[in-house]
Amino acid sequence: MTLNDDSFTDWKNREEIAESMIPMIGKLHRERDVTVLLHSRSLVNKSVVSILKTHRFARQIAGEELSVTETLPYLEALTVLDLGPSQIDIGILAESHRADDRALPVRDFTAEAVAGATGGNKIDRREPRDVVLYGFGRIGRLVARLLIEKSGSGNGLRLRAIVVRGGGEQDLVKRASLLRRDSVHGQFQGTITVDEANNKIIANGNEITVIYANDPSEVDYTAYGIDNAILIDNTGKWRDREGLSQHLRPGVDKVVLTAPGKGDVPNIVHGVNHDTVKPDERILSCASCTTNAIVPPLKAMADEYGVLRGHVETVHSFTNDQNLLDNYHKADRRGRSAPLNMVITETGAASAVAKALPDLAAPITGSSIRVPVPDVSIAILSLRLGRETDREEVLEYLRGVSLTSPLRRQIDFTTAPDAVSMDFIGSRHASIIDAGATKVDGDNAILYLWYDNEFGYSCQVVRVVQHVSGVEYPTFPATSA
Repeated sequence: MTLNDDSFTDWKNREEIAESMIPMIGKLHRERDVTVLLHSRSLVNKSVVSILKTHRFARQIAGEELSVTETLPYLEALTVLDLGPSQIDIGILAESHRADDRALPVRDFTAEAVAGATGGNKIDRREPRDVVLYGFGRIGRLVARLLIEKSGSGNGLRLRAIVVRGGGEQDLVKRASLLRRDSVHGQFQGTITVDEANNKIIANGNEITVIYANDPSEVDYTAYGIDNAILIDNTGKWRDREGLSQHLRPGVDKVVLTAPGKGDVPNIVHGVNHDTVKPDERILSCASCTTNAIVPPLKAMADEYGVLRGHVETVHSFTNDQNLLDNYHKADRRGRSAPLNMVITETGAASAVAKALPDLAAPITGSSIRVPVPDVSIAILSLRLGRETDREEVLEYLRGVSLTSPLRRQIDFTTAPDAVSMDFIGSRHASIIDAGATKVDGDNAILYLWYDNEFGYSCQVVRVVQHVSGVEYPTFPATSA
């Protein structure tokens, strides 16, 4: 047998194992509200190839791929436990077991590691929480995709309605088509049908009512059977408490803004300050995509090295706020053609850091350049540290943060020497550290942070909504802060 035959046989064997994992992962999710993760990446509703590729990512741990042959026993051990709603990371389970010196069998170690989700420690399955999208643009449609994707168990967030201004003939059909196909993010994963008689879009069995209104005051959500809902405003039209309070109509309990909030509106970056949200807070903001990209790595660096000052330069993809061709715009430069120019503009991300990291005394400045790409941006974070270090130490630390720390859902890490922006379309992390571009000289460090300013940010929005709605379940094995 040739070497190629050996490699192909190994691939087919791993394919077979991955196929056997899919029904176990699906059953845990549907019947017990358990989401199986692999180093913070969900394996729910993933294909055979996606499961294998996710395992291959783990080669960053020690230069070796984490094989499905290693993780399958832990997944099998989960299926026989009396599990309650939770997220369980079989990648961390495997690594923790490997580092444990007690030589416990897989089943015993797994049962111990997830004891907080079993037996008398189980938490109750949450009642579904209604969600309303106010606006249906770039972020709105991506948030809709995520909410539909996560509705498999029926006990999480439930997208009930979308509020838009009437767009004329075939409006519903056109909006459904925009949800179905996206030039940047590809096809919707599932089926979408339109019920024009009842003004509904039905996506993977989720009936979503499309409500036409020109103003929040026109809508009584209880008339649509919606109650205690979280409304996500992705229009950006209102950004202070007074304006956003208009959404607190019958049927709506909380309002989440997908833009930086003004005044006393809390700006929340999931993973950093989401636990500061007061239970009775009814209006909050998810800050900006750039704030979400820079704050988690900034916190990680401040925790380990201290930060005396910093500057962030954002090279940002163009957005719908800019013009396709030169035309009037209220801003000085954004009226110039977005696909043809690099455009210097302002960013509020640096000032927003103070809201998300109030204990960070270091001054952070920022500026931004819009460039002719439709999605994925990069933030260049230049820091003066509190102590001297070197590049190897910083990279090893940040790699560990991305794999096992409480920030592992926010921070990703790549060692690819030829990485470019298109590689990160669809990333679910708030930012991805480019190891090859990182520079460290004594107490100066420069981090290059890629981020999908559309999809990665939308994932952060959904995480905040899950948290404030009470359907964000604990993750096991627990990691230290």
